[in-house]
Amino acid sequence: MSSSKFAVAGATGRLGRHVVDVLTERGHQVVPMARATGVDVITGKGLAEALAGADAIIDVASWHASEEEEATDFFRTSARNLHEAGHAAGVAHITVASIIGIDKTTAGFGVAKKVHEQLHLSGLLPARILRAAQFHEFVGQLMDWQQGDVAYIPNWPSQLVAARTVAEALVDLAADPEGPTPGGPIPEVAGPRREIVSEAAALLGARRGVKVVGVADPGLPDAEYAAAGGLLPGPHARLAGPTFKEWLDAQP
Repeated sequence: MSSSKFAVAGATGRLGRHVVDVLTERGHQVVPMARATGVDVITGKGLAEALAGADAIIDVASWHASEEEEATDFFRTSARNLHEAGHAAGVAHITVASIIGIDKTTAGFGVAKKVHEQLHLSGLLPARILRAAQFHEFVGQLMDWQQGDVAYIPNWPSQLVAARTVAEALVDLAADPEGPTPGGPIPEVAGPRREIVSEAAALLGARRGVKVVGVADPGLPDAEYAAAGGLLPGPHARLAGPTFKEWLDAQP
């Protein structure tokens, strides 16, 4: 696709804002789909109108909490509505943001996201999936969940990545006329190097006046899997963007 019309589900979210920016910078038409723009992927309100004339969909809509059942319901409904409305509108395909290592998770939000992938792959539209490492912003989220002057952060190895970098890879995948290699590995994107989440949090903590304590077992779902390197990208992953410190130094 040279210049195409993309409908972006979750366009006002953390990743969606970057996706809209990248598409616009590259000269594509963009239809931002979010409740703020009058489109609801759960009720279906405004969906048919938003998808009229769209060449493709990029789905970066996400649930705001980590409860497995509620997140699964959200993803099940949104995927079905996007496929049905997209198919009716003649959309060519849908590209979906997912998470590295999600196929091996056994609890929590990861299970909901794994179901999300499966629903897209079995839907009416051809689906392309991009699995991303944890965003740089994820570190702040872990700290925000805790109160006080001390934050207990897992010593997980990850290859933290900028949301902007993920958006660029998503747009590349969505705009590729060929799509991913059939039968090949699911595309992945990650930051330029392996980082320990608690060490990244310590850099942020120094800014916030919060002491960060690294813990081996944070009591979170799939902690054992994450600690063993389950969040790290495979050998086929695209590695790009700033390190966590470079990203943090650029933040106001």
